[in-house]
Amino acid sequence: MTTETISTSKAGSPRKRKNQLQRGTVWWRYIVAAITILFAISPVVYIIIAACNPEGTLTTFNFSIHSFGLDNFRFLFGRHDLSSDVTYQAYPYMLWYRNSLMVSLLAATLQVIVATAAAYAFSRLHFKGRRLSLGALLLLQLFPSVLAFVSLFLIMQKIGAVFPFVGPGTWAGLILIYLGGSLGINTYLLKGFFDTIPRELDEAATVDGASANQIFMKIILPLAAPMLAVVMLLAFIGLMNEFLFASIFLTRSDQMTLAVGLRSLINGRYAQNWGIFSAGAILAGLPMVIMFQLLQRFIVEGLAAGSVKG
Repeated sequence: MTTETISTSKAGSPRKRKNQLQRGTVWWRYIVAAITILFAISPVVYIIIAACNPEGTLTTFNFSIHSFGLDNFRFLFGRHDLSSDVTYQAYPYMLWYRNSLMVSLLAATLQVIVATAAAYAFSRLHFKGRRLSLGALLLLQLFPSVLAFVSLFLIMQKIGAVFPFVGPGTWAGLILIYLGGSLGINTYLLKGFFDTIPRELDEAATVDGASANQIFMKIILPLAAPMLAVVMLLAFIGLMNEFLFASIFLTRSDQMTLAVGLRSLINGRYAQNWGIFSAGAILAGLPMVIMFQLLQRFIVEGLAAGSVKG
């Protein structure tokens, strides 16, 4: 027993020294990680301080913990000051919030449906011009959408003259524009994922008597659920933060989305309310955080996907 203990301790000593040397050579990595984390969370901390600053300014040098309060959140919802019978100006924040959620969820869902159908066609069907169409669809995504907003507005005016329910100033028209805005990249992502699903599954299902719709609904879609969750999340985040097209096509105040409504808090319409703007921006991020938590399992599977499905 004594000999074995001595031999074990002698064998363990070099291993311990090696671990100590490895720790000594990677100390700088912890410093880099700490700096990166501070750099990443500094905007979040800054916007939280601005939202809790009662002075309504982005200057935080004079901010103290004693002035920390939630007045900007109360002003955002038009609450009363209980100490003095004063009613602050009511902001239609919840209306903007509802509009953004409705437009973003509906447009993101339709984007996933259209992109899934297009990706399945490019992945499984063989037709003339398939490669050219996929390449052209991806090439169009290289140009920023800001270059097309003038032509899109003129096109929507022509469409609205014939079909008023999808013209400028309507949610249907805005959602129609959103559908084409990210069709290329979503289709390309889903097409690459569909290509990893073995075609033998389609052939086996066909031999068993399954139709094309049954193969798509009961085999392809369940296997592609992780990537569909990723596309859905990315589409929802992009639409919740979209400002340019929403500000151009939604002309009525009761149709404003959250991004356009928050912009009106600092462009002179409601004066320069930076504190209220910061409070509204913090609350605007809650749906994206909640959706990320709900889809986290699928997102991890989708990002790590690449092996053969079966």
